[in-house]
Amino acid sequence: MVNLKENYNSFVFLYQGVMSIMNFWKTTSGAMQIVLIALMVLALPSCDKDDENEIPFTPTNIYIDPNSTINWELNSPGGWIYLSNTAPSKGIIVYRSSMDDFMAFERTCSHDPREPAARVVVESSSITAACPVCSSKFILLDGSPFSGPARRPLKQYRTSYNGATLHIFN
Repeated sequence: MVNLKENYNSFVFLYQGVMSIMNFWKTTSGAMQIVLIALMVLALPSCDKDDENEIPFTPTNIYIDPNSTINWELNSPGGWIYLSNTAPSKGIIVYRSSMDDFMAFERTCSHDPREPAARVVVESSSITAACPVCSSKFILLDGSPFSGPARRPLKQYRTSYNGATLHIFN
């Protein structure tokens, strides 16, 4: 239900603010007006679509044994596997950077996460991943982009490894 009193009070507040600005504007010199216009232009927020391109949060709490024969690709540094995750995630890349360190990244491309096909894949070098839609490329050591239109890194999950079990979570 529309609250008319609240809408009226908002309108009155806005009107009073505009009138105050107009009165201030009339009393300032031409040079000061130019300075104020320049400050307003600089203070305007950019037209960046970062909020629209935010990768949706997916609760993640996965345990795997990276030393098992099931996950043989992770048995040595430089190895990687894909894991499934709940929607809206497009999956996870798990990368073993050393015997005791693992990285886990969302497969959703950070350039245009709303594009259904924007799902990064590990390249044959096994140290980079690429988006087949926008051709952005990312380094699997930290998720940072190094080629293509993506400016933000891949979303990274937290990892904890106790020597036997790898925990991937956020």
